[in-house]
Amino acid sequence: MSNYETLRLRHAELFRELMPAYLTRLEWDTATLQRHRMRELRRVFASASDTPGYRRRLGQIDPATATEADLASIPPVTKAELMTNFDDFLTDRRLSQDVVEGHLANLTDDAYLLNEFHVVASGGSSGTRGIFIYDREAWAVSFLTMVRARVRHLRADQAIGLTPVRAMVAAGKVTHMTYAFAQTFREAANTTAIPATLPLAAIVERLNALQPVVLAGYPSVLHALAGAALDGRLTIQPRIVGPVSEPLLPEMRRAMEEAWHCPILNVYGTSEGVSAASCGKGRGMHLSEDVAIFEPVDRDGRPVRSGERAAKMYVTNLYNHTQPLIRYELTDEVTLIDEPCPCGSAMRRIDDIAGRSDDVFTYADGTILHPLVFRSRLGSERNIIEYQVHQTATGADVSVRVQGSLDQVTLAASLQRDLERAGLARATVTVAIVASFDRQQTGKLKRFFPIDTKGAG
Repeated sequence: MSNYETLRLRHAELFRELMPAYLTRLEWDTATLQRHRMRELRRVFASASDTPGYRRRLGQIDPATATEADLASIPPVTKAELMTNFDDFLTDRRLSQDVVEGHLANLTDDAYLLNEFHVVASGGSSGTRGIFIYDREAWAVSFLTMVRARVRHLRADQAIGLTPVRAMVAAGKVTHMTYAFAQTFREAANTTAIPATLPLAAIVERLNALQPVVLAGYPSVLHALAGAALDGRLTIQPRIVGPVSEPLLPEMRRAMEEAWHCPILNVYGTSEGVSAASCGKGRGMHLSEDVAIFEPVDRDGRPVRSGERAAKMYVTNLYNHTQPLIRYELTDEVTLIDEPCPCGSAMRRIDDIAGRSDDVFTYADGTILHPLVFRSRLGSERNIIEYQVHQTATGADVSVRVQGSLDQVTLAASLQRDLERAGLARATVTVAIVASFDRQQTGKLKRFFPIDTKGAG
């Protein structure tokens, strides 16, 4: 057995060992939750105070006596700042941006860095590339908090066995969190990963062969699969459908409900390791407030009230001590729900995120390309800072902002092959380097620009 397999099987066992305790947390009352958060916040402050990036931010705050009220005095951290000063925010001296980038560059499948860490790269909703590192327990905890609501729901269904077949139609590249999770914990979660970058017909064929009890994946892909189910091409009968990692728009939810007549348990998951999940009892998603502190704020960083849409959130990860994230800025628009949930959870809820979603490209010949086809390639280029993709009739025009050098011809050729593998015949791609991008009023970068191909020849 390889060293990787030995590490992975031990990791899967850790996942199974931790699951009961993390399911119990869903039943915690407010007082228990607050006491736990206080302890974990102090631990994170203690870890972070040993890093240059946080030492100056924490100032005179004593980790041993800190409270959540102290967070307001700490300047937020943006993804751009984290990436520019990457090494300053790490607590393990064996790690550095060069070590991590070297690991990512050589990945061909799920693998451990230094026999301990998992590393993921993401462009995120802002279009700025980010890299996030997890030690062994943190990697398991991140996955646990994303799936535990579904696990609880499945265990309440007496007609379902303990290890139902699951399918995850999402990232097809190991640098993406959803794919890596499915590989690391494939026995523990009985999950088969299906790349969202495949042609829709290929995804349908795989799902028909697998017949999953749980169908999870990007909402944009699940929406297309619901259409395939309604017209008879997809013949599965899932007991749970779990959208993840993209905004779930109302029309997407309606199509899934019509196609499968089962609970739609939405999950908001991020590469930064914070999440929210539907309970199946009330609307929206419960924030995982046992493992993170969420501060919804307006454009100027002021707290917003329940029912008011936040322009962004500051999040503090309470379990990642390798790469602490304290008041890290997430540019997702969320709305807190004020009333208590019928399930009784003390964890607050947010509405399904209906903010800007990356647009799927649909071509005149019927080919559908998920944004991940582009994100997987562009997100792996170290010198690309930001990017925009404009759909053309036969492919795409890509604009990039870079630091350092970039081989535009090679990148364009690689993207062209990616598009053709995803089903677009004779694709054409151009890559141009630009100095800057115009941003939306909210400060967000719109990355994907589809065109209307209706009636095109």
